[in-house]
Amino acid sequence: MRFRHRDGSTVHLAYCTNVHPAETLEGVLAQLRDHCEPVRLRLGRERLGIGLWLARDAARALAADPAAPARLRAELERRGLEVVTLNGFPYEGFGAEHVKYRVYRPDWTEPERLAYTEDLADVLAALLPEDADHGSISTLPLAWRTPYGDDPRAADAARGALGRLAAHLDRVRERTGRRIRVGLEPEPGCTVETTADAVAALAGAAGEGIGLCLDTCHLATSFEEPKTALDALAEAGIPVVKAQLSAALHAEHPHLPEVRDALAAYAEPRFLHQTRTLDRRGRLHGTDDLGEALAGGALPDTGPWRAHFHLPLHAEPAPPLASTLPVLREALTGLLGSGAARTHHLEVETYTWQALPAGLRPDGPATLADGIAAELALARDLLTDLGLTELP
Repeated sequence: MRFRHRDGSTVHLAYCTNVHPAETLEGVLAQLRDHCEPVRLRLGRERLGIGLWLARDAARALAADPAAPARLRAELERRGLEVVTLNGFPYEGFGAEHVKYRVYRPDWTEPERLAYTEDLADVLAALLPEDADHGSISTLPLAWRTPYGDDPRAADAARGALGRLAAHLDRVRERTGRRIRVGLEPEPGCTVETTADAVAALAGAAGEGIGLCLDTCHLATSFEEPKTALDALAEAGIPVVKAQLSAALHAEHPHLPEVRDALAAYAEPRFLHQTRTLDRRGRLHGTDDLGEALAGGALPDTGPWRAHFHLPLHAEPAPPLASTLPVLREALTGLLGSGAARTHHLEVETYTWQALPAGLRPDGPATLADGIAAELALARDLLTDLGLTELP
């Protein structure tokens, strides 16, 4: 979906296909037919943007065969779909029954991460619509905090890899004429968890090719204020390469037994649901997973808890729980509510549909498509409320 900002630029809205992961190119092609096109039809659109997740094997196959991207692009056009952004955070295995910490490997200290991201840049340059100004890729925020820690060798290795990536992006532009940008995506528990961490990590490294992917679920989970975060990025000269529109799980009174019972329904074995709270002094406390927080004593319970669980945007949890949709709204206002757009790529990223409590999960592809279409419709309304104009 495309929108015209008041500054005259085009803003792209897509949804991320990591919600129906595929590991091979054939699986990606089936995705387009079985999932993405039905979502487009539900929205009554002639064209729909998707944020492709390409697993390592699919990305390698597309980058290694010059004819393969053309085949994929032709299928996209046939299905009424377009791609301006890729999700390059998960490397492989995102559809596994137990993902948890595996999603953070390989990290930016390992050569496999750089090679994978270079493949994605090459592929995206071939998939971009002719009238697209640039493409974007979101990526791992350097590494999970352990064993990276404070090891200066790890920091040097990651910084060196980002430098080589920036050089590769320059070569892609020289070779193809297409501009590709990569954004580190801060996430709770990672080396780069907050915008302040991103400012420190990207000092001297951010620029034309490398910036930040702002995930509004992660922002909310860490109790960051959108305006403060965006002001810090602007002051540091770090561009918001893309924004992922997502909402976290919010529990206002986690000390109450009925609230803890409600939260327990969201503690599941597939994904990591980092949980955070602020103490009375405003200090952030956290656990790596929701189950750990609920085990007792791991987190202060005198203030609200937020868990990294990407909730469907249009479906507020039943009381006593809530979502952080207000944080998303505030972030969108900061990004697009003024006279100049601060990002041009938006991606709805609710990959947790099948991890929802049993009564809330879609019972098949049709109800999943209904839900994704409803999320995109809500995002569309948020954009038009900010004065953006929907384009055909």
